[in-house]
Amino acid sequence: MSLCPLQVDKYLYHMRLSDETLLEVSQRFEKEMEKGLGADTNPTASVKMLPTFVRSTPDGTEDGDFLALDLGGTNFRVLRVKVSDNGLRKVEMENQIYAIPEELMRGSGVQLFDHIAECLANFLDKLQIKDKKLPLGFTFSFPCHQTKLDESILVTWTKGFKCSSVEGRDVVSLLRKSIKKRGDFDIDIVAVVNDTVGTMMTCGYDDHNCEVGLIVGTGTNACYMEEMRHIDLVEGDEGRMCINMEWGAFGDDGVLNDIRTEFDREIDMGSLNPGKQFIVHPPTVTGTGEVSLANWVSVSSLGTREAPPNIPSGPSFGSQGVPEVTLGSPLLLLPSFARRLHKTVRKLLPDCEIRFIRSEDGSGKGAAMVTAVAYRLAAQHQARQKILEPLRLSHEQLLEVKERMRIEMEKGLGKETHAEATVKMLPTYVCSTPDGTEKGDFLALDLGGTNFRVLLVRVRNGMRRGVEMHNKIYSIPVDIMQGTGEELFDHIVHCISDFLEYMGMKGVSLPLGFTFSFPCQQNNLDEGILLKWTKGFKATGCEGEDVVGLLKEAIHRREEFDLDVVAVVNDTVGTMMTCGYEDPYCEVGLIVGTGSNACYMEEMRNVELVEGDEGRMCVNMEWGAFGDSGCLDDIRTEFDMAVDELSLNPGKQRYEKMISGMYLGEIVRNILMDFTKKGLLFRGRISERLKTRGIFETKFLSQIESDCLALLQVRSILQHLGLESTCDDSIIVKEVCTVVARRAAQLCGAGMAAVVDKIRENRGLDFLKVTVGVDGTLYKLHPHFSTVLQETVKELSPKCEVTFLQSEDGSGKGAALITAVACRIREAGQR
Repeated sequence: MSLCPLQVDKYLYHMRLSDETLLEVSQRFEKEMEKGLGADTNPTASVKMLPTFVRSTPDGTEDGDFLALDLGGTNFRVLRVKVSDNGLRKVEMENQIYAIPEELMRGSGVQLFDHIAECLANFLDKLQIKDKKLPLGFTFSFPCHQTKLDESILVTWTKGFKCSSVEGRDVVSLLRKSIKKRGDFDIDIVAVVNDTVGTMMTCGYDDHNCEVGLIVGTGTNACYMEEMRHIDLVEGDEGRMCINMEWGAFGDDGVLNDIRTEFDREIDMGSLNPGKQFIVHPPTVTGTGEVSLANWVSVSSLGTREAPPNIPSGPSFGSQGVPEVTLGSPLLLLPSFARRLHKTVRKLLPDCEIRFIRSEDGSGKGAAMVTAVAYRLAAQHQARQKILEPLRLSHEQLLEVKERMRIEMEKGLGKETHAEATVKMLPTYVCSTPDGTEKGDFLALDLGGTNFRVLLVRVRNGMRRGVEMHNKIYSIPVDIMQGTGEELFDHIVHCISDFLEYMGMKGVSLPLGFTFSFPCQQNNLDEGILLKWTKGFKATGCEGEDVVGLLKEAIHRREEFDLDVVAVVNDTVGTMMTCGYEDPYCEVGLIVGTGSNACYMEEMRNVELVEGDEGRMCVNMEWGAFGDSGCLDDIRTEFDMAVDELSLNPGKQRYEKMISGMYLGEIVRNILMDFTKKGLLFRGRISERLKTRGIFETKFLSQIESDCLALLQVRSILQHLGLESTCDDSIIVKEVCTVVARRAAQLCGAGMAAVVDKIRENRGLDFLKVTVGVDGTLYKLHPHFSTVLQETVKELSPKCEVTFLQSEDGSGKGAALITAVACRIREAGQR
């Protein structure tokens, strides 16, 4: 009986899916994917989202000779795949198909794997390569639970196989055992994958944007590269991993019941697994049914996270393009099916550029590609680790650095050895830290760059103990920075005058503390001889002069007010005093920012450059020059030397160049350059931006190492720097940043351990409790620097309990507090 068109329409009506229905299905699918990825929800998820431990797709630099074994039915293939990266990117394949007799499919597991090993031996014999130990990739297209790249537990046999003693066991181990039992050849089984992953990897070699695999044949499945941070079933948040979706079971929990037709239910009931794998048995593959199936596949491919199908929508991809869906299937031979599939996906994802490419060589080549990628990653990882090894310091090396710092400190303190010492240990004439009884109003000047601050600091004691601050920031024009000394100090006094007027205090005479962060030789608390301008200053008539005297002369020239300049200090001492007001145990100051320095309270008897043995004095270590004598040459790397050679002061401040913010980014850039030249990063392509000195600012280290920053955002930072990167590149850049910053924190910690141990030994103590006041952007903003620094000090100075206290108000407040302490001591002496 023939049906009229109206009757046909009536039957097929429910198979015609609207765009709204398809979008609804897509949303349901995404929810199922979320369930499959979650540790708590995976057991009840219909779409299982199985981790495959394949962490990277081909990048075109793979090279070598590989074997592949493709087992998924009554025949299996053994392949030899030669991949060459000689500019031609060529793949050569030889393969042999072997049958599996029915009695072996239903026999014991040992018999099956012995047969596979025998066929492998036959294949190697034919190619006369039995004596070579080649890496092998194993495509095993049965439901498996994978725990490693080379470990896969068979969950259940399908496709007519019923071999005993295999389910619940690792199929790679069984194959290895059969090969070992023969003893006539050996191979390295690197990876086991299913056919969907193999398809993605095959196409990924030809198109590096390919990050999705799709099989539509007798059955259907898909896989794609997922962000590790979303995969709860595997530890770790870095990078990506290919997920085998096992999407054929979508709908098994009833979420598609409202759109299943009577034909779907009839086919389902007559299948081998009723109620299971709804997508696998669609209504029909002819006529309109073909369109329906294409719709199903395209909808399912939409159900990926964030930007389906795993297509990044963020800025880090820019114009680089988007991943392509890889499709391998006999059904694609039906032109209308493929056409309809492409059209549906593009209609539902209008903002994404999606390309479909067909796998020509099947999953066997894909298994070889997984193996080739694994080999490339392992070889590149080993090469990178070898380069980074000198930057990873052992406990013994750090102890040695601590001892050498101690020796240099002793030299700097000694009258006879001071001249040759690299760590100058300069007396500051600050002889006491705050005791809480300080009171009064003080002015402070903080000069250390193109901007400077004038502060009014009100110090109160007793019940109202505390510090109240008012400040104003003034700029110093370049023509004044590089003019005469008179012009510079007249400008400073003009700004002080403006500040006093702003505060309504014109004509008031107040004690003043002067933070002057340039190299000085101090002969008294209120006398600092400028040794050399830095930071772009070149004002004439200042070097070799007392900066306090120059300031006083400028005040007198103005004839508006008078100030009592009590103290001149550097920023490190200011930091110690600021924290000392909050914590009476604070006797050490540390700056780790653009540069680095430290100071501490030394016993007067050890400060040979100043007369007198009573009491203590703060020593400005100027520790940045540690190593200038060559005592750190055994731990300096080629990258440190490269940065040093191109710096403004080659051969100087070597310790500072290994630990401070001004240089860490440049060390990282030099390592990335070396990696790229050796083909270990950015696919061996050196961009002009990467060659540019100074582009890798230290703030990027802090951002890249941030725990909450996803790799997509790391790629965004790299793109901002003009560096086109893959996900793997981002992981490598992050590792380099971690290694460089960790070494910096450890070296800084080794220096600080020498300081606190010296204080303890000075005082003849078995145990010392001390606080370090810290300032500087590297210490404050880098996510791990402070933790590693503190851990290192604890390890290297176990007899010291060291607390690190961040300075919140900068060195200007410290200058005022030094002035307050000096005034307290002066008043006490006058009583």
